[in-house]
Amino acid sequence: MDKIFELIEKENKRQREGIQLIPSENFASDEVLQAVGSCLSNKYAEGYPGRRYYQGNEIIDEIENLAIKRGKELFGLEHINVQPYSGSPANSEVLMALCEVGDVICGLKLSAGGHLTHGQPKITFSGKYFKSVQYDVDEEGKIDFQVLEELVEREKPKLIFAGTTAYPYILDFEKFAKIADKVGAWLVADISHIAGLVAGGVHMSPVPYAHIVTSTTHKSLRGPRGAFIGITKKGISFAKSYGILDLETKIDKAVFPGMQGGPHENTIAAMAVAFEEAKTKEFKQYSQQIIKNAAVLAKTLKDKGWKVYGTENHLTLVEVGLSKGKEAAVALEKEGIFCNANTIPHDGGTPFLPSGIRLGSPAETTKGKKEKDFIEIGEKIDKVLRRLK
Repeated sequence: MDKIFELIEKENKRQREGIQLIPSENFASDEVLQAVGSCLSNKYAEGYPGRRYYQGNEIIDEIENLAIKRGKELFGLEHINVQPYSGSPANSEVLMALCEVGDVICGLKLSAGGHLTHGQPKITFSGKYFKSVQYDVDEEGKIDFQVLEELVEREKPKLIFAGTTAYPYILDFEKFAKIADKVGAWLVADISHIAGLVAGGVHMSPVPYAHIVTSTTHKSLRGPRGAFIGITKKGISFAKSYGILDLETKIDKAVFPGMQGGPHENTIAAMAVAFEEAKTKEFKQYSQQIIKNAAVLAKTLKDKGWKVYGTENHLTLVEVGLSKGKEAAVALEKEGIFCNANTIPHDGGTPFLPSGIRLGSPAETTKGKKEKDFIEIGEKIDKVLRRLK
């Protein structure tokens, strides 16, 4: 056997036997994996269905059109582009389509649970080519919408990101929309972490409130490592008020040829599979169990005396001591429990040596774990963390 396949098998064993608590990780179905590893990897398909630059794409067009149809139906979108390679390119493509270099954009601070592509200053595309103003969270880790409103009214951003990577509370898209509407800003809801929760009906949908929706398709959605950009009915209406009569084409051109070449049609096929899986009764039950399990894990650790932030969704943050997040994550890894070091609200540590860990329930819920299992997981985590005190 080739060495690479030996390593793949070792990783498969680690994933199956370990306790996987990284919120952005999950287990895709065999059908999703089958599509990703299919002959579609062999085909170039630059362009869009019916408008390709290569021949031999008749079947590919059917596949991509099916993914588009299913994605629109699942999330209630007017238009969806399924070609973005991942979430970061998707957000960058939205910025390319809707903003000019130097425009003011607004997003949650990385240290407060935001994402690099939401305007992290200096080191990212979004922070380097645009004037980024960022909002924060309060002591409990919640977004203070009054402070956000004051920031937006003062800075008047052209675009606001409503999205997070380490935020253990429900995102109130209606409040974001009221603030964005006051200054005529684009509202982009990045639901990468919560797409499965939205699809499963356990988190409010941004579609009635946002203009644009971006998301990865793995994480809580359990699909492949891809992404999409969706346009809402409100987005189309808002664009027309700006004099943009064809927002769909503007977004599509930003993806290709703006920032990407040939789409990964194997991934797009897998997205179509995942979208269909997310419409089932079983997926809705799965989404409900994610919430129950995360809540039980958070309560178990809180009852043990740990400072816990949240949870109202699939993840929680746990304070483990000043700059001890990495030490805690490494110690847990040695016990077969996999999480990640993470900043906590107003952390006195650094991004690489933060004071917390981030725990999520999606992957272990996919394995069939229930509340009693997560109580046991919480007790195991407590024992490891206590040794670090």
